[in-house]
Amino acid sequence: MRLCEALGLPESGVLSLVGGGGKSSLLLRLTKEWSVDRRVVAVTTTHITRAQGEALGLLLLGGSPDALHAALREHSAVCAALSAEGGKLSPPPPALLRAAPTLADWVLAEADGAHGFPVKVPACHEPVLLPGGYVVGVAGLSALGRPLSEVCHRPSLAAALLGVPPGAALTPSLLAGLLTSEHGQRKGVEDPARFRVLLNQADMVPRHLACAAAAEIERLLPGCRVVIASLREEDCIKEVFDGCS
Repeated sequence: MRLCEALGLPESGVLSLVGGGGKSSLLLRLTKEWSVDRRVVAVTTTHITRAQGEALGLLLLGGSPDALHAALREHSAVCAALSAEGGKLSPPPPALLRAAPTLADWVLAEADGAHGFPVKVPACHEPVLLPGGYVVGVAGLSALGRPLSEVCHRPSLAAALLGVPPGAALTPSLLAGLLTSEHGQRKGVEDPARFRVLLNQADMVPRHLACAAAAEIERLLPGCRVVIASLREEDCIKEVFDGCS
């Protein structure tokens, strides 16, 4: 089973990735899966590195909708962006971003940043979701059992959201709370049916802890599709909770 199928995503659409612990790897994996037989545009609504953009496909810097259309006639995967300081890429021109869903089968966006932490809580200006699409909340299971202050981007926000001190250990229940909260990874998602969860780094924790987090996510958000995976492995899918488990 391909990861896009495990996540229960349709044949085409718009997708934003939020959270920490594997967004860039997931963006690359989905782009490669879909670009076999579809046209894919990968973008950021915040920032990614130039190396990440080049790995996603043809790197189209700037440009117009016509330039994107021409690029997609020659390449099945295009990363559209603008150059930014420090070797970063920033979001593409607004006109191109608006046109992308009409030109490609899938438009994928890395929609917030986690500064390398496995989990995060969004600030007031985050995430920057693509309109009308699906959202996958990503978290790294390596955070389990460790203090929020060590594993979470913006731990004070996480502590306030969860009602625990910043030094509290992240349990499967607390992780589920971060992922399903409307102030956490589900922030800005108007339709819960369009929200998915990917629990990455399954190779770094005992299976029962990963499954406990998935079960709690389903309890808090009935019907939510949860995939447990290790994106660093070729055969990455470990468990799929489809909302009926």
